[in-house]
Amino acid sequence: MLNVGELETGFVLDHIKAGKAMTIYHDLKLDQLDCTVAIIKNARSEKMGKKDILKVECPIDRLDMGIVGFIDRNITVNVIQNGEIVEKKQLTLPKEIRNVIRCRNPRCITSIEQELDQIFILTDPEKAVYRCRYCEEKFHEKR
Repeated sequence: MLNVGELETGFVLDHIKAGKAMTIYHDLKLDQLDCTVAIIKNARSEKMGKKDILKVECPIDRLDMGIVGFIDRNITVNVIQNGEIVEKKQLTLPKEIRNVIRCRNPRCITSIEQELDQIFILTDPEKAVYRCRYCEEKFHEKR
């Protein structure tokens, strides 16, 4: 059995679909932070069969949890302080996604002006539809 030490302060992202931990790691830019990160891939789960888990030892306020909500609202976020779970956060779709996804429209201004932020706005919360802020191109891919 694998044993990863407990966190003193930080957060745990649990119930991540198997294989999605690295996507979340890069989208949250955890590689750019000076903090300890444990990535557990393909852990056994009664509910999901297999799942990924991210354990991050840094304050949660440094990160944009909306990105995680965009990727999968079913991920469980446990906030840890003094080695104990003090809060479980519910994830929702963020109203805006910035520099996580790219507009695929070749005529969009972001294709020409590379320094512009890639901004997508939530236009239909029921269907989780995001559109480019500049050209209104619909985001089609799943994360």
